[in-house]
Amino acid sequence: MATSDARPANRDICLATLRETDRDRYLACLLAPEEKRRALAALYAFNAELARIRDLVHEPLPGEVRMQYWRDLLEGHSHGSTEANPLASELLLAIDEHRLPRQTLINMIEARIFDLYDDPMETRHSLEGYAGETASALIQLASLVLSPEDAARSATAAGHAGVAQAIAGLVLLMALHRSRGQLYLPLEILAATGLDRDAFMRGDDIPRISAAIEAFAGLGREHLAKARAAGDISKQVFPAFLPVSLAESVLVGAQKSGAQIFDRPMQTPQWKRQLRMAISAVRKRL
Repeated sequence: MATSDARPANRDICLATLRETDRDRYLACLLAPEEKRRALAALYAFNAELARIRDLVHEPLPGEVRMQYWRDLLEGHSHGSTEANPLASELLLAIDEHRLPRQTLINMIEARIFDLYDDPMETRHSLEGYAGETASALIQLASLVLSPEDAARSATAAGHAGVAQAIAGLVLLMALHRSRGQLYLPLEILAATGLDRDAFMRGDDIPRISAAIEAFAGLGREHLAKARAAGDISKQVFPAFLPVSLAESVLVGAQKSGAQIFDRPMQTPQWKRQLRMAISAVRKRL
């Protein structure tokens, strides 16, 4: 069991890990109230750890072993001393201090198993479910850390915002995913544009691929509009939504670029992303 007197070194290691693995959420953490940063860093670093497992393993089984470690930890069956893993220690501390629901974190692990395999995303609904269990859940958990009294009121906004953010992230990674045989763009959207998985992976039919990418990004913008319309994001929980402020420029860019996203980088420079989040933090608007 983690305790409030866990070594400050664990906190520093967790922040340093987050800075290396997810620079945008690291900045969002720094833009949050100081007394909340430690727990937010633990949540964000945990998310980054899950997200990068596919990059660290060559086969699904070792990836599942890594995920089982985190599942066992959350279910109270940790292997060895928790203190030996600074991130595990910090995550348990955040859970205990902020009464975070462990099942939500376990569901996040379960959803991420999809990343280890090359099965295609079948439908829009399955994509929204994946995003809901990962990006949306992370926003809601961060909201609970920031203000449990206000978090419930922003649940609808968090749901839609997470889907928009997830789709923007998948757009940025689409070239990498295609190179290793992964497909997050739903087959349902491909079929509507006259494509199947093999045709998309071959990359020959540029007009139809562009149409599919435009529709995919359009789905993200649709959810972003719904998040904005949902309102009820208090200033106390708004820092949890800060990374979402980066989604719109990616989605708009994808709609304009279409299949060209495979030939040129879509990510904007770090300083522009930092500026955009800082402006969003001041204005309290996505």
